[in-house]
Amino acid sequence: MLEAAFWGFVGGFALLVGAVLGMVRPVPDRVVGVVMAFGAGVLISTVSFDLVEEAFLEAGAVPVGIGILAGAITFFAGDAIVDRRGGDRRKHPAANAGGAALALVLGAMLDGIPESAAIGVSLLGGGAVSTAVVAGVFLSNVPESLSAAVGLRASGRSVRWILGLWAGVAVVSAVAAALGYALLGGAGAATIAVVQAFAAGAILTMLADTMVPVAVKYSGPLVGIVTCAGFLLAFMLTHA
Repeated sequence: MLEAAFWGFVGGFALLVGAVLGMVRPVPDRVVGVVMAFGAGVLISTVSFDLVEEAFLEAGAVPVGIGILAGAITFFAGDAIVDRRGGDRRKHPAANAGGAALALVLGAMLDGIPESAAIGVSLLGGGAVSTAVVAGVFLSNVPESLSAAVGLRASGRSVRWILGLWAGVAVVSAVAAALGYALLGGAGAATIAVVQAFAAGAILTMLADTMVPVAVKYSGPLVGIVTCAGFLLAFMLTHA
């Protein structure tokens, strides 16, 4: 469980990295878009092979279908609430309105919990942590906290307050990863498959709703090749 918590925190630590970058110096929108495109490719590969394929091989199509639909619907509902509070542009470089900054943080937690749970689930059965899962989570978190940190700073929050806030979100990520491991340690194959597919459904919905539009908008014609590069790298890591 401690190992799961550690790797969950590593993924969440990207939030601190992004926050520091956002406060220290401006990051070009194109760079944010390229990072987002690469992270989207990594996560698409991770969802396909580390979550959905593994769940299908262990338990069949029915648990996978149930899990994906449940994850997608859950994320969709939570995202709608966050959007109404002003967090709909949480991964955009221009998401710097101070009034929406806390909603951006809530959105980061909504995005991060299924990702972190996926990290914990990948350790079940004594296996090693999925490098592709951790990499994808890391790359998706940096631009998100970068945007929110700018908004929080503009609204008058101190650097200490901002870093403390994102450290707290990173801790939540660690807890989610630990729970994903601990609660499913003795579960049957079908239950684990449903949880894996649930995380996959939530991540896929998040990709389509928040990451891919930003990648397309800010990375321009590079989006396709960079996304493919992320997918290929994650595929090679998964099948090495």
